Amino acid sequence: MTARRLLLVFAGGSIGTAARLAVGLWMPDAGGVPFATLAVNVLGALLIGILAARLPQTTGLRVFLGTGVLGGFTTYSAFMTGTVALWADAPLLAFVYAAGSLVLGLGAAALGLRLGRPRATHPVAEATS
Repeated sequence: MTARRLLLVFAGGSIGTAARLAVGLWMPDAGGVPFATLAVNVLGALLIGILAARLPQTTGLRVFLGTGVLGGFTTYSAFMTGTVALWADAPLLAFVYAAGSLVLGLGAAALGLRLGRPRATHPVAEATS
């Protein structure tokens, strides 16, 4: 890893982490369910999928946006601690939250990869008379 890439990740991570905090402040937990964490993780999975499909791994932009911004925006640790905290009071809800987060995240990432793939161009058939 070069110093430039490290700085790109650092700068992007700062932006992504601040954005995650903003979402958390805007969307507080409802009834102990960490909806903000769910939202940022699903949105982040979608955007990471699009990014992975569109940008080569070796570009500085992908390092900045993917590893930095979206890596800082999404949060596995908050997902796990939120699930454990929910488990103490509502184990069934915690299981549904964890399973739903995984299913929605996988679906969002798959959709992002699909949306991000370059579209094949089909030549228009010429009408013959």
